[in-house]
Amino acid sequence: MYTKQHTIKAPVTVEGVGIHTGAISKMVFNPAPENHGFKFQRVDIEGKPIVDCDVDNVVDVSRGTTIEQDGARVNTVEHVLAALVGLQIDNVLIEIDGPEPPIMEGSSIKFVEALMEVGVEEQSMLRNFFEVPEGVFYKEDDRKVEIAALPLNDYRLTVMVDYNSPVLGSQHAALNNIEDFASEIASSRTFCFLHEVEALRKANLIKGGNFNNAIVVVDQVVSPEILDELAELFELPSVEVAEEGILNNVQLRHPNEPARHKLLDMVGDLALVGRPIKGQILAARPGHAANVAFARKLKSLMLKSARKNVPSYDPALPPIYDINQIEEMLPHRYPFRLVDKITEITDNYVIGVKNVTINEPFFQGHFPSNPVMPGVLQIEAMGQTGGILVLNTVDNPANYWTYFVGVEECKFRKMVMPGDTLVIKCELLMPIRRGIAKMKGQAYVGDKLVTEAIMTASLVKKDNA
Repeated sequence: MYTKQHTIKAPVTVEGVGIHTGAISKMVFNPAPENHGFKFQRVDIEGKPIVDCDVDNVVDVSRGTTIEQDGARVNTVEHVLAALVGLQIDNVLIEIDGPEPPIMEGSSIKFVEALMEVGVEEQSMLRNFFEVPEGVFYKEDDRKVEIAALPLNDYRLTVMVDYNSPVLGSQHAALNNIEDFASEIASSRTFCFLHEVEALRKANLIKGGNFNNAIVVVDQVVSPEILDELAELFELPSVEVAEEGILNNVQLRHPNEPARHKLLDMVGDLALVGRPIKGQILAARPGHAANVAFARKLKSLMLKSARKNVPSYDPALPPIYDINQIEEMLPHRYPFRLVDKITEITDNYVIGVKNVTINEPFFQGHFPSNPVMPGVLQIEAMGQTGGILVLNTVDNPANYWTYFVGVEECKFRKMVMPGDTLVIKCELLMPIRRGIAKMKGQAYVGDKLVTEAIMTASLVKKDNA
């Protein structure tokens, strides 16, 4: 699996009819910056609203997964998202001028081919994997649906389907390496049973469905009259049934193509968790409703796990670096010494502590009647903590300066007051190269995140070193 984030090298366009809405739409995949994720943009709506591909935005799971945000809706997103996940792409803005992505020929392969045609580009930041920390289980007794996620340092999926059909029988499909998605899974087409077609039409669905973009399974005797009605419905000269029970003699691409397509759908639906997954997914009889419910369960665990990552601080334990050792590493002096101790440091992250008291000199002039620690000084405290992490990578820290060269995605979430203890964690987002370090800084008071930012620092050797 890729360790760094990826986008595409250039825009690429696909066009076609939506399977359920029947609307023609043009869809443009665009490169996007790091940490952007997957987003649709409805360019046909005033204001061109953006819809984040997030499980919290799912509003419908009837025969497909539909997302909506700020009044803008995108139907049947799973095949597009599966293609992106299958190619290990992390950041793309998808412009679409209609309500639904084109169904193409019923699978993800046309999206995969278009994306591969322009190529994938590596970005600087590391991928932010959600590593399943423990067994996660979901069950629907009435539909005999069972889904499980187990810890694994990889992404693998196994799907079993059983429709009590003499045509399909019980089928299994597996994806043991995400790099095999394009060759093993992407071309598997969507399918339905003949007895579902009329009900789907009455539900105002499959307006764009035909034998070129879906497999119709026939598992019972069909009269010539019904075949004639189907031919009229789909505006065809005639409709036939193959020996294996596939309408209009469509040839399967794999003996277990329906099971592979269910796996494809699951890859797309689980993309709505919002981060690439490391885990083993096992699913029996999955569908969009169950996939989305399971994705919500995974996201809830992901957020809970993120909260558990709040750095711990025990003032009774001796620090790794005390204030005197920090003074030897950093050039800062009063009133800009904003780190009191370092409690933990590794090759990838550092945890520092800043005790905030009413005696801080900035409180005299910064809202003196309502003392609040300036946000820029919180960023400075994070920068000094991160500077110690960077200096810890060289043999003689006293021979180097560390300078800020960039601050991005800065957010101040809660005021910091006298008496608070800031516990700061800075973590490298990519290996240090040519003296440039990019890291994520987070400052907590207790278990509350108060400030966060992406910071870039430059490690510069002193002239007299």
